[in-house]
Amino acid sequence: MNQKISTSYIIVLGLMLFALFFGAGNLIFPIMMGQEAGVNIWVAMGGFIITGVGLPILTVIALGYSGESDVQSLATRVHPMFGLIFSIILYLAIGPLFAIPRAGTVSFEIGIRPLIPESWDTIGLLIFSIIFFAIATLLSLNSSKIVDILGKYLTPIKITFLSILVIVAIFKPLGDLQNPIGEYTESSFFSGFSEGYLTMDVLAAFVFGIIIINSLHSKGVKSGKVILASTMKAGIIAAVLLVFFYGSLAFMGASSVSELGILDNGGSVLAGVANLYFGSFGGVILGVLITAACMTTSVGLISSCASYFNKILPKISYRNFVIIFAIFSTAVANFGLSHLISISSPVLTAIYPLAIVLLLLTFFHNSFNGNKLVYQISMLFTFIVSVFDGLKAAGFVIKSVDQLFSSILPLYEVGLGWLLPAFIGVILGIVLGLFNPGSKKQEKEQLI
Repeated sequence: MNQKISTSYIIVLGLMLFALFFGAGNLIFPIMMGQEAGVNIWVAMGGFIITGVGLPILTVIALGYSGESDVQSLATRVHPMFGLIFSIILYLAIGPLFAIPRAGTVSFEIGIRPLIPESWDTIGLLIFSIIFFAIATLLSLNSSKIVDILGKYLTPIKITFLSILVIVAIFKPLGDLQNPIGEYTESSFFSGFSEGYLTMDVLAAFVFGIIIINSLHSKGVKSGKVILASTMKAGIIAAVLLVFFYGSLAFMGASSVSELGILDNGGSVLAGVANLYFGSFGGVILGVLITAACMTTSVGLISSCASYFNKILPKISYRNFVIIFAIFSTAVANFGLSHLISISSPVLTAIYPLAIVLLLLTFFHNSFNGNKLVYQISMLFTFIVSVFDGLKAAGFVIKSVDQLFSSILPLYEVGLGWLLPAFIGVILGIVLGLFNPGSKKQEKEQLI
């Protein structure tokens, strides 16, 4: 059995991982952040890179490090029921409820909508979403060829067209950076940190990491050390590309304010910048870029979601799940981008901290001997805070709770109030574990 992976295949894996991550939100959020952050853009980028690049790549590496076969197995370290519920919510969030429909809607609103009359918007979105998800379905049904489809073909198209735009913007900026606005005037770093949530990439990484590991398995690799080393190398390639393009897009947005003003969303900024640089040809470039970016992400998410739900509901075939998710996503996409973002933000605010804590505990699993109390208490304390953060993001503020958390939790006002409770939960779990040896996992999972 071959235990060596060629450099060329590692590069393909890295490109595929970048392509999976770099979808709809990854184009529109950094450039909008740049507009709002202005001269504080690089401070804001520091926070954005942590949640938009660092944590997602660490999640992929954590899966290779853990030796687990899927996200449910990893989350089961907390409790089997938690593992099932968390996995279902995660797959639905990054799948047919939010991320997949958003990919189709963003692709239309940025790449196609500027090219058609306003009166055609509704019917245009319907026709485009049907075609878009029909193509995504066909590609997803060829799941055995997903690495070649994403890594060898669609990703180079995406990188080529995106590079044309960002290189021009770097060497010929539209104007000087302006003063920051809103929350970026005083808390640029933490605002950028929170902005990275909206990409959904930490959640998606639990899924995309499995694609990488399964791709390595298909090459005959079983060694944990080789899998870990390969995921790290592929992760570094993806991280370098992500940092470069995020930084370029953020700078593009920051330098565009003098020409475009502060616009409503990143899609409008992208369209405006492309038009300023390339005129009508800019619309063609942007249309190809957006469609390629969103298509790669959609294919990865549809195939991953279909594989997972086929695993827990084997009576429904993978093929049927692909079709079901594609049809459902087509319907949801036609509600519009703004509605999707408004609904997804509270959900992501609530579950993102849980994903981050699970990720960190995975790396320190051996340090506390896999003690379930550490997982359970820290995740419980995190959830208590994050669920109220989610309600607050949805506009349901419980004043007594909000005032209490504001007074006792550091960084609560910037969305990081869960950090201290999570840490206390870890310490409490370790201490209780000393007095209750039965809480420790009977069989230590082997970590490399």
